[in-house]
Amino acid sequence: MIISASRRTDIPAFYSEWFFNRLREGFALARNPMNPLQSRTVPLDPGGLEGIVFWTKNPGPMLPALGKLEAYHYYFQFTLNAYEEDVEPGLPPKGEIMDAFKALSDKIGPRRLVWRYDPILINEKYTLPWHVEKFGEMARALKGRAERVTISFIDLYAKTARNTRGLKIRELRGEEKSAAAGELARIAGENDLAIDACAEDVDLSPWGIGRAKCVDDKLIERISGRPLELKKDRSQRPACRCAASVDIGAYNTCRHGCRYCYANHSDTVVLENARRHDPLSPLLI
Repeated sequence: MIISASRRTDIPAFYSEWFFNRLREGFALARNPMNPLQSRTVPLDPGGLEGIVFWTKNPGPMLPALGKLEAYHYYFQFTLNAYEEDVEPGLPPKGEIMDAFKALSDKIGPRRLVWRYDPILINEKYTLPWHVEKFGEMARALKGRAERVTISFIDLYAKTARNTRGLKIRELRGEEKSAAAGELARIAGENDLAIDACAEDVDLSPWGIGRAKCVDDKLIERISGRPLELKKDRSQRPACRCAASVDIGAYNTCRHGCRYCYANHSDTVVLENARRHDPLSPLLI
């Protein structure tokens, strides 16, 4: 079993105390997001897990406790964009996050750290040339700190379209995606980064861009040194290549407030849920 911690929220940033309490107790409870009256017990004993995939935009609160993960095989998906507060209002200053990225890499090594530059959104302020410039600045600053970067272009799901209405963003055409991807691939190569794309509907292989597997059983095989036989996660969208995993997070709980987020209904619901969080409970909320 692979644990996803979590596509639904940022556990390292906001719920690391809860997470380590769950490791100590050896289990967590996870609600069914389609039916909150149902929950399942998820064992967290290291002997029964193939690995853990962390998803974060700010691992700072978890950094001092990484030693508690010694018995586990794990890696981090670290989303680091260049957007300002109009898009990512709840994040610390970008310089602080860059420092956290470097500190995390120093602690766990570049193999266990995947940089995510996503989602790429376009409007009058955040243009394709802007993305190319900022991606280049970040890639040079992070050179040697990760082995791979994953990109994606924004999909306007219902929640995302509603939350980004004031930003006046638009989806990219296939030829625009291809042109932008070519520039990003060139920069990645110059900075010793493999590059792939998450669940994209255009073929970017002419630029050397593969199809991402964000929950990556092959990477966990490299980390653990033992072969795995895991099926594709059928609960994800068809273009997703992720291996099957069990998510222990909860929607409507991430306090970063990113306007493109698909996991939050509203800031009000997030604040209500934050008040219901108990770090000693087996349930996140």
